[in-house]
Amino acid sequence: MRAEKRKLTPGRVLLWAVLIAVAVIQIFPLIWLLNFSLASSNEMFTSGLLIIPKKIQWGNYVKAFVDGHFLQYLKNSVLINGLAVIFVIIISIMAAYACHRMKWKLSSMVKTILLLGMMIPIHATLLPNYKIYNMLKLTDTIWALLIPYIAFSLPQAIFLMTSFLDSVPIELEEAAVVDGCGIYRILVQIVTPMLKPSIATVSIMTFLNNWNEFMMASTYLSSPKWKTLPFSVLEFTGQYSSNYAVQFAVMALTAAPAVIVYIILNKHITKGVAMGAVKG
Repeated sequence: MRAEKRKLTPGRVLLWAVLIAVAVIQIFPLIWLLNFSLASSNEMFTSGLLIIPKKIQWGNYVKAFVDGHFLQYLKNSVLINGLAVIFVIIISIMAAYACHRMKWKLSSMVKTILLLGMMIPIHATLLPNYKIYNMLKLTDTIWALLIPYIAFSLPQAIFLMTSFLDSVPIELEEAAVVDGCGIYRILVQIVTPMLKPSIATVSIMTFLNNWNEFMMASTYLSSPKWKTLPFSVLEFTGQYSSNYAVQFAVMALTAAPAVIVYIILNKHITKGVAMGAVKG
């Protein structure tokens, strides 16, 4: 029996109209940014929300790419965020398994303490962390960013991993124990492969949450060695203070990687969070 086609009711039309309006409002800042980044600075002061450039100014992106040290900052951002994702995945899987599967006296308390980290804003620890890093000589190093990025991504990652662990049949682990598998072999060869949806979700969310972080990077870093991509925008604000078109171009380049990742992997984010919520 064929599924009946949904009727086009006034309520459904209204719903679609509202959703389209919200989508346009959400995506308009990106369109506006791209539009003005391809114009000249003189054309930006014309009336209207959007403009049609007399000549597309690709040179704005060339200046942004070269003078903004885009490749260097991009490399640092990819390296730091990539390492943060790897550490978060490894630690969250082990912590979730230890607190949720292994039975020990303080497992519930430790799990609660770890999840309480979701209530602490990352920038609330800005000054205490700076004092600690300064004493340990960690300022202006890669660890000054890696430690807080990992620490504040872990609570959400552990929450998702714990939820997904409920979908892993405990009978598989019991059979592995009977066959002589140790705890680490069970975790690596049996449990981890079955957590692929949650690993994908945690990886994407950790990457996106830390990609545009600037406050900690600007506080802990002073030399350009480990500066991340948002610093490119900051440098152009002073260097090209009157050339707004070039500033918009560097903003577009900075935002592009995160936008591309989100567009390509949006399905995994939505699916992973929804499955984790249902299982939790």
